[in-house]
Amino acid sequence: MTLDPTGLAYAGAGLAALLAALLPRLLDRRPLSLPMVFVALGVVLFALVEGLPSPDPVEHETVTLHLTELVVIVSLLGAGLALDRQVGWRRWGTTWRLLAVTMPLTVVAVALLGGWLLGLGAAAAVLLAAALAPTDPVLATEVQVGEPTEDCNSEDEARFALTSEAGLNDGLAFPFTYAAIAIAAAGAAPGGWLLEWVAVDLAWRIAAGVAGGAACGWLLRVLFFSRPAERAGLAERAEGFVVLTAVLLTYGVTELVEGYGFIAVFVCACTIRAAEQAHGRHQVLHAHVEQLERFLTVVVLVLVGGSLARGVLAGVGWAEIVLAALVLLVVRPLAGWIGLARGRTGRGERWVIAFFGVRGIGSLYYLAYGLSEADVPGGEQLWSVTVLVVVGSVVVHGVTAGPVMAWLDRRRVARARATTGTAEAAPVTAV
Repeated sequence: MTLDPTGLAYAGAGLAALLAALLPRLLDRRPLSLPMVFVALGVVLFALVEGLPSPDPVEHETVTLHLTELVVIVSLLGAGLALDRQVGWRRWGTTWRLLAVTMPLTVVAVALLGGWLLGLGAAAAVLLAAALAPTDPVLATEVQVGEPTEDCNSEDEARFALTSEAGLNDGLAFPFTYAAIAIAAAGAAPGGWLLEWVAVDLAWRIAAGVAGGAACGWLLRVLFFSRPAERAGLAERAEGFVVLTAVLLTYGVTELVEGYGFIAVFVCACTIRAAEQAHGRHQVLHAHVEQLERFLTVVVLVLVGGSLARGVLAGVGWAEIVLAALVLLVVRPLAGWIGLARGRTGRGERWVIAFFGVRGIGSLYYLAYGLSEADVPGGEQLWSVTVLVVVGSVVVHGVTAGPVMAWLDRRRVARARATTGTAEAAPVTAV
């Protein structure tokens, strides 16, 4: 009997939604993650069922680009809404170190490895580095903060750092992506593109992203969280529309002025979150975002699994495997450790933050964007390496996240009890 592909797709989407609702509780703190389950599900479905549409990201570049784009911006909104800690230079010190030191070191190291191990040209090496440098807000939920609370000191440094880093460096990978595009168009010599890159892609687009996000966040705060808005009942049963407005309006307006929409969405979320710390609607907004993000993530992960079943890694050799292992197990941990040296983190938290540089859907987006904007040689090889790193991160970080974070929590509680006689200080005690 031949199965109807349309009916099968709807049934599969319904099953995926059901599993997305049930599995997080069942897998909590176990050496198995939601992304692992859905990548495996995609492998099985596309290996056994004929007639399903091709999940090849090279063949469906436009769909890949916009689907991953949507997942990332929704996830960035959720990350910003979840943070209890107010933005500040000292309060976010760990984040600034990861952005200013760890990320550039990672870009340089991955670009050099791409040229050395894979023989990539300058444009391809920089694009690969830009795609693999940012940590991912989508697949890193096991090591990020939970739902928003009323306590601005509730977040331990490791979870806070990984959440805030993922929220910002997904946007800060864009300048490196534009550098790869410029190199592909003008050649490796910096004289033809460097000045414009610094002025436009680095300075203007980042500033426009921050300003656009802050402006949209302020507008939404006034419309839905101010006292006049509360008295008028403007936010009553409208939380879902607030979420859609924050994502679509902020991203769209910022992109229209050629700013970085990823940065804008995260800044918008942080601006909304800053409105009255104890406001009950923050939890409701976060719940809406979390459910939407989880469903969209499931769709992408099943397609990633499908691409594995259909041969996206067919051309992978030892050089690609070595590069992927170095990115996950050496480059990010070492760059993270260097960036956090002499910071406020304790030794245990420093190693956890450095190790859990989760790579995910953001990497797929940046590669799709770069290849759609420039004629970069070796696109299929870049896809193979990037998917390999993402799947490797899903497995390595998925297996270790639950046990490692549980160990870190136990160690923090033990340290707090030893010093204060109570575990109440545990969330913010460095270990």
